Amino acid sequence: MTTDNGHGADGQHGAVAVVGGGVMGSGIVHAFLVAGRRVTLVEVDDKAAAVSRERIGAHLEESARRGRLDEPIEVALSRVTIVHTGLEGLEAEDVTLAIEAVPEVASLKLEVLARLEAFVEDDAVVATNTSSIAIGELAAGLDRPERFLGLHFFNPVPASLLVEVVVGQHTSPSTLQRAKALVEAIGKQAVVVRDSPGFATSRLGVLLGLEAIRMLEEGVASSEDIDRAMTLGYKHPVGPLRLTDLVGLDVRLAVADYLRTALGDRFEAPALLRDKVERGELGRKCGKGFFSYGS
Repeated sequence: MTTDNGHGADGQHGAVAVVGGGVMGSGIVHAFLVAGRRVTLVEVDDKAAAVSRERIGAHLEESARRGRLDEPIEVALSRVTIVHTGLEGLEAEDVTLAIEAVPEVASLKLEVLARLEAFVEDDAVVATNTSSIAIGELAAGLDRPERFLGLHFFNPVPASLLVEVVVGQHTSPSTLQRAKALVEAIGKQAVVVRDSPGFATSRLGVLLGLEAIRMLEEGVASSEDIDRAMTLGYKHPVGPLRLTDLVGLDVRLAVADYLRTALGDRFEAPALLRDKVERGELGRKCGKGFFSYGS
């Protein structure tokens, strides 16, 4: 496949657009900057744009400290343009990949994707970073679902090697090929899965996390010992409760509620998880979840 503007079959040239610069969005921006790509990040206002720039800068500083950045931080930062006026400020003529990374709310993602599709050129790949919402549900609001798929990056994006590529019913083979090439070009590995609620990773990861919370709720063991059992016994790099803190308890609850609706009661969230979310104990981003964190 070739494209009309010289981007090439794999989309290795041209800019990347990311909508939403939260924890996931800023990590995705960082991944493409380290790989030498130009990125436009779309934010809703000046405050969000400033926070996103700070996150991206911190990621780049950490990469430089670890010897994983082949250029000065300022050079990498010069390739990112942060738009603080929403999609209306996006100049999308040269965008070959557009990814939404807004909160895990289906109605919000549908709105953003429909508007994003209208902004970018016809040959751009349009992707969602959803961790659980069915690609078919999101594709239903698009005019060209054949160029749409899921690119599920993992938190923390700079440290994770995995991207789950989720293929919808209408995703074309050429879109899948280009998406896999883009993933490989930023030094990560693609796992291709068929569209299904929770895909592969969220279904397995959320079930493990929910069961760990139930064990804590029932007094089976402490948070530390539950996590230690999985890191030492199963060689997981991080335990399920600390991982929940990293993802965010509010995010994990939203995903669990969605999967319960789609797949049944085995995804019922424990009362302890709901209680912590109600109290604002959302994990690492707030300083307290199943563990406590310093400032």
